[in-house]
Amino acid sequence: MFVAEHRYMLRFSRSPQFVWRNRSAVSLIFSSLIFGLALTVIAGMGASQSAPAPNRSTSQEIEKSSLAPTPERSWNFIVSGDSRNCGDVVMPAIAAHSAQFTPSFYWHLGDLRAIYKIDEDLEFEAQNHGQPVACGAYEKLAWNDFVTNQVAAFGNLPFYLGIGNHEVIPPKTEEAFNRQFHDWLDQPVLRNQRLQDKELAEPEPYYHWIQGGVDFIYLDNATNVFSDAQLTWLAHRLESAKGNPEVKSVVVGMHEALPDSIANSHSMGDNPAARPSGENAYKALINFRDASHKPVYVLASHSHFYMENIFDTPALKRNGDKPLPGWIVGTAGAMRYKLPAGAPSSAKQDIYGYLLGTVSSDGTIRFSFKEVHESDVPQYVRQRYPATLVPWCFAHNSQTADAGTPDLTPRCTPAAANPPHPSH
Repeated sequence: MFVAEHRYMLRFSRSPQFVWRNRSAVSLIFSSLIFGLALTVIAGMGASQSAPAPNRSTSQEIEKSSLAPTPERSWNFIVSGDSRNCGDVVMPAIAAHSAQFTPSFYWHLGDLRAIYKIDEDLEFEAQNHGQPVACGAYEKLAWNDFVTNQVAAFGNLPFYLGIGNHEVIPPKTEEAFNRQFHDWLDQPVLRNQRLQDKELAEPEPYYHWIQGGVDFIYLDNATNVFSDAQLTWLAHRLESAKGNPEVKSVVVGMHEALPDSIANSHSMGDNPAARPSGENAYKALINFRDASHKPVYVLASHSHFYMENIFDTPALKRNGDKPLPGWIVGTAGAMRYKLPAGAPSSAKQDIYGYLLGTVSSDGTIRFSFKEVHESDVPQYVRQRYPATLVPWCFAHNSQTADAGTPDLTPRCTPAAANPPHPSH
């Protein structure tokens, strides 16, 4: 009966808008659900794998327009990725901090929850109620936790979702991601774009939409490579953008950065099998830029720091070639990494935040990084945790601050199936 009642409440709160308006009550409901499931998971009483979906009444209003609205003047959007570990703390801080810029949408570049281990935020919340979470319950709850405590923090703001490598760590799979987040991958703006493009009716974890003169493209390299089908799709999309006078620039988002960036050691460039498809994608974008004379901007996460001009490397400037402008912004709550050798002075480690994009009427985009601090964490988030958790997320949760210290939370995936390096 206990679990059934809370399943009913989760179904009732199937919209981020409902959760936002009732966030304190829903937080208590979700916390209780964690503890009930921790006690009953052996009996198979798991949480539903269906994540809360975008509000249907709002979706119907959006669908009246075939595509996203085009602002008349300059406008803003926000981007970041990697919200595992402390994402339930940091993402609401990003939502609160970014409201001052009235963004048109938020774009998540993948890695929602750790999966191979229990995220610290979820575990500390459970401990605050005296009931730690077992791995079986965690694996069932992790993605619902992401929706309840991260997506919902953005309220009515459109939320575009990318897939990362942690979304395919067993027992999770790309197919499970597509099922769980179908309503985000198939939200009206994306569905209507597919219809206009005469593409398959069912969504893929790679997609695009045109908004305000910009073609936003998400590429799926969660398994380290771009499939041949996806590269063919990308070629079609770029060819269409080249001849479309409404497209003034292109922004390409993905989880892992393309090969030969400054962060090459933790990207598609660190895997010989992945490198060729990444190189092909980079060449396709360069060729599009040079042929169309339309700006191209490339955004990635995967490395948990902030860095700009990531493709300003000798390998990508051979023969006087002009590299693409690129950014890494894996700063939404995951354990923070050291900067690689050769990082520019503008790069930042041991920080959280988001990338603010400001689109001008001519389609050019100015990007700036906005850091969030412990003081930006809303009170409704703080009250879910013991007093030590929020300060720990900002003072620790770092390769540099916590070098050599053991994990605070249990690992759930067998060692052979763990990410090949702790930083993955």
